[in-house]
Amino acid sequence: MAGEFSVRVLGKREYLSPLTGVKFEGEDAGVVFDAERPPMVPGDEVHVLEKAGAREALFFDPVSVKAGVVTCGGLCPGLNDVIRAITMVLWYRYGVQDVLGLRYGYEGLVSQGHQPIVLTPEVVADIHQDGGSILGTSRGPQDAGEMVDFLVREGINVLFAIGGDGTQRGALAIADEVERRALSIAVVGVPKTIDNDISMTTRTFGFETAVSMSQAPIDAAHMEAKGVRNGVGLVKLMGRESGFVAAHASLASSNVNLVLVPEVPFRLDAVVDFLQRRLERKSHAVIVVAEGAGQDLVVSEGVDKSGNRHLGDIGTFLRAQLSERMRAVGVEIGVKYIDPSYTIRSAPTTADDSVFCFDVGRNAVHAAMAGRTAMVIGYWNGHYVHVPTHLAVKQRKKIDPCGDLWQSVLDNTGQPGLE
Repeated sequence: MAGEFSVRVLGKREYLSPLTGVKFEGEDAGVVFDAERPPMVPGDEVHVLEKAGAREALFFDPVSVKAGVVTCGGLCPGLNDVIRAITMVLWYRYGVQDVLGLRYGYEGLVSQGHQPIVLTPEVVADIHQDGGSILGTSRGPQDAGEMVDFLVREGINVLFAIGGDGTQRGALAIADEVERRALSIAVVGVPKTIDNDISMTTRTFGFETAVSMSQAPIDAAHMEAKGVRNGVGLVKLMGRESGFVAAHASLASSNVNLVLVPEVPFRLDAVVDFLQRRLERKSHAVIVVAEGAGQDLVVSEGVDKSGNRHLGDIGTFLRAQLSERMRAVGVEIGVKYIDPSYTIRSAPTTADDSVFCFDVGRNAVHAAMAGRTAMVIGYWNGHYVHVPTHLAVKQRKKIDPCGDLWQSVLDNTGQPGLE
């Protein structure tokens, strides 16, 4: 692969893979990035992502590999599943039996107080049944030089970084420092974001679980709203910059009357007008709001340790404002507010999400053993692919207000424009 879509490789691949009974991917195997637009004129460039999968030739001799696994950022369903997948594939497929779980995110690469966990098939056997991360997690940048010093000191030559865009930026800084020092250390990312907002991948683990687990709160809000005259069920879901969870959960439910997401600005007066008309017709309403929606209406100050801005609480703001403004027009409403965010973030995965977790973990191991680095595992056009980290973190994936997903939301809810 050429150009900005090319993936870094540590060097010549001189070792034969120990895998048997497997279809190896060719070195030129790729997935066309834009499947909808073939080249129209001679000279048009076709962007191709490198296809993930096992390679017959490896950069690392498996007997010399010592792997490290780290989880960073907020909790998300599937962290333990990915830890388990990486460990199992390293042990049973490649014979790598020196695997360390680094504690509490990137702190575990700089703090002498965080002792790693030795990961074995016995240790990880049942961890996928639990939410959270057995390694713990943390936010905040650490010095890349110190982290590479740790890897060298511990003899770790393969690092798996499981986390969102902040984590992957940190992983890229580590890979760049490794390259600057001319070291043979692979850094492979597994993108983790419950919001599904990482670029260059159709899906990230935890998202499907979040959509599935959002159904019960939405159903509860619907029943509560129907149970009283002028009842309003208000559910706040995850989505700092992108409203994919709110949109998909609302489509799956079909009991939602209004969806508010960060990508589509709205006026509070327009929301009140819509609600008033809805209650006149049906006497109840259900509203789903993504946590990052309407931030121009609420107070937010500063950033967290990951550099993300602190969000104002749009959920409690809407609960108070809708009650007050409807009362001002002579309509008393009963707002039932539900925020299931932490319940969802700390839950184990659904069955389908667990399978996806194993696949991304497995492909991360294949990539690392073949000497790929400064990349993440993505899912694109129905295939697992290698995405250069700099492209994955270049910008967040967002809902297109003119695209099919948002148009489906509008069709499903019947909501009008609110600007």
